[in-house]
Amino acid sequence: MREEAVTLFLAGDVMLGRGVDQILPHPGDPVLREDYVRDAREYVALAETAHGPLPRPVPAAWPWGEALPVLARAAPDVRVINLETAVTRDGAFAPGKGVHYRMHPANLPCLAAARPDVCVLANNHVLDFGPAGLTETLDCLAAAGLRTAGAGRDEDAAWRPAAVPLPSGGRVVVLAFGMPSSGIPHGWAATADRPGVALVTAPTTAAATGFADRLRRIRRPGDIVVASVHWGPNWGYTPSAAEVRFAHALVDAGADVVHGHSSHHPRPPEIHRDRLVLYGCGDLIDDYEGIGGYERYRDDLRLLYLVSVEPGTGRLTGLRMVPLRARRLRLEHAPAEDTAWLRTVLDGYARALGTRVEHGADGTLTARPLR
Repeated sequence: MREEAVTLFLAGDVMLGRGVDQILPHPGDPVLREDYVRDAREYVALAETAHGPLPRPVPAAWPWGEALPVLARAAPDVRVINLETAVTRDGAFAPGKGVHYRMHPANLPCLAAARPDVCVLANNHVLDFGPAGLTETLDCLAAAGLRTAGAGRDEDAAWRPAAVPLPSGGRVVVLAFGMPSSGIPHGWAATADRPGVALVTAPTTAAATGFADRLRRIRRPGDIVVASVHWGPNWGYTPSAAEVRFAHALVDAGADVVHGHSSHHPRPPEIHRDRLVLYGCGDLIDDYEGIGGYERYRDDLRLLYLVSVEPGTGRLTGLRMVPLRARRLRLEHAPAEDTAWLRTVLDGYARALGTRVEHGADGTLTARPLR
């Protein structure tokens, strides 16, 4: 009897700090050190100017909005998000950074509402409040029973993968790391005696070989491997040739899914050797509503990724991308015309990667090889 596919929920950047933190039941200190904004509540005001007033405080689950019923119906086996926010009251503002994100630890019920199995921390905001802030983040997430990957108290811990057991046997293993191309400072790399993130300097052959070596040491028969990578610019659809080569090398090394993030909008997916490569999932939750300057990318549109793979082989058997949009710092279903626009844009860029993006059932998007 053939086993049922394993379904993964993969999310891009989940940014619960700054303006989002301010509308939750336990807002932290709103003081910022940005060039133009010095109070996080100004981001709430921008969202209200764009789409109407917000209640205060909102329920803990508010930012997720319609994403939660979608997840309840899909019932994914494993949920993986990139948590791009320090969870801390401790630490000092990291020097040399223009933007700092943190949420009050008492607002963790907002994160828990989505029931993530793994919170990826290899990103350019987890150390916004220094090593002390990272340490408190790790402690808070552990106390809430949430697994992490990609950052830790030392290099070994930062590179330690998160393993989620599956009811039918086997595991989903998430090996997470980031690159300076996403804005992670080189000095944030974890060392033998310093907390930090799992960092590789560039998408090189040596980095892919290092991934293969780590995977060889920890992989068990039946594992499904997710390589979660924070890389690349905030804006732009086309992955660089080096990123494409590196993603293919990760698949060749044994990754079943490449879970890329950092871009503020979705980038085109690719199916390579029956494996899914997401070059950039786009933000899922943030406080960018009402901020101008990048309207042509429609960063108000978000995708929730439901990835089905064959147990035992890791081969992609299905992909559903559920279009959502941000309104009043909450996710709602995207209108049909927005879904059509997103499909057209992603399909146009995905074709260069040998992949088609098509309309799926129930207003979703899907992908298949071009051939």
